[in-house]
Amino acid sequence: MLPAVMTEFTPWASLIGGVLIGISAVMVMMLFGRIAGITGISTGALSLIAPSQAKAKDWDWRIAFIAGLIVAPLLVSFVSGDIEQTVSDNVLGMALAGLLVGMGTTIGSGCTSGHGVCGLARLSSRSLAAVATFMLFAAATVFLLRHVWS
Repeated sequence: MLPAVMTEFTPWASLIGGVLIGISAVMVMMLFGRIAGITGISTGALSLIAPSQAKAKDWDWRIAFIAGLIVAPLLVSFVSGDIEQTVSDNVLGMALAGLLVGMGTTIGSGCTSGHGVCGLARLSSRSLAAVATFMLFAAATVFLLRHVWS
């Protein structure tokens, strides 16, 4: 039996976070001519150390982007004093979730940030289909975890 998960309603923090995500997506497109999808950014950065079909080019901004994803929440936690972990400590569940997300990004030719933020903004029908699919499965997962298996 899984414990009930309650989430706090944070409209201002969510709005600010959404605006920052939008600004970063626009900046990546304007400065580098790339889509701000974390799968593509990570793959390009990892091509420095892992052999792949992608060449190790423009890796510097990719490393900076990933470093920002790690440093920004740590900085906010330090400034606010709130260092509560909000990620599950279920290692097996997290590994399975990571595997499924990785499979989904491969099958869907992109990730939620690439399709959801950048693809929809460009009116991509492929991104619309991808976003509709992962939102449907996200809603089903939340329903199952909170109401069926709780």
